Amino acid sequence: MVSLKHVTKKYTGAEEHDAVHDVSLTIEDGQFVVLVGPSGCGKTTTLKMINRLIEPTKGEITIDGRNIRSVNPVALRRNIGYVIQQIGLFPNMTILENIEIVPKLLKWEQKKYRKKSEELLEIAGLPPAEYADKYPSELSGGQQQRIGVLRALAGDPALVLMDEPFGALDPITRDSLQDEVIRLHKTLKKTFVFVTHDMDEAVKLADVIVFMQRGHIVQVAPPEEILEHPANEFVREFIGQHATNGGSQDLSVRDVMRGNPVTVTGSKRLFECVSLMNSKGIDSLIVTDDDGHLKGVVSIETLR
Repeated sequence: MVSLKHVTKKYTGAEEHDAVHDVSLTIEDGQFVVLVGPSGCGKTTTLKMINRLIEPTKGEITIDGRNIRSVNPVALRRNIGYVIQQIGLFPNMTILENIEIVPKLLKWEQKKYRKKSEELLEIAGLPPAEYADKYPSELSGGQQQRIGVLRALAGDPALVLMDEPFGALDPITRDSLQDEVIRLHKTLKKTFVFVTHDMDEAVKLADVIVFMQRGHIVQVAPPEEILEHPANEFVREFIGQHATNGGSQDLSVRDVMRGNPVTVTGSKRLFECVSLMNSKGIDSLIVTDDDGHLKGVVSIETLR
């Protein structure tokens, strides 16, 4: 468990200000917590205080009941996974060597860290036989960022911090990596703390959203609750189109899905599909093979 108690980070200079002011927050083991809010709200500062990349001015941060100030900062960071937007892979090292950096620093036996690294590559859909000996320059941006996530997990940390890791990626790659992180979280059962300014990303990933404004926490709640009951007008405006009109918080997908979707095979002519949609009053069709296995979806917008 991670606990922040009355944590403040004050910067002095030409104009003194609190980047984070009197923040208290409890993160339970195994949770996926997303810090969200506009630029300059203090979310990244809060994240970096957890692994002491930034030292708090006041307050106390504990991990599993132990004050992090009592731990050597280097030792602390080696036991916390950390993923950044810039990825930071070493270009002169192979993919496998990049993943194995932290386990080596932790003085694991080679057999142990090699097995762990190869397992992570398999979990992420990057077969070791194909990717282990490649260099970062041989991978796409999305693949490099995936390796950055695996490197953060290689030392088997209980806690993983992620600072806007997908912000520089194109929307399709970003969506794919979000799915990957959700799957890794469920598979590995780690505690994830994730920073973003994208409400779409926060709603998709989070068990709990921590909404920040001007260095303060203004709301801590599951995504559904924030969408249903924003704490103030600023939160309501920030979530914008995601806000709901109430009444849907307890619904699940099964409550609103169509129970008998209309299916076609890939050989169906486009004109026939349009006619079928018109007759059924629908705007999409499920495409299957001859055995009824899902192949895709086709919408009226696509056909037009």
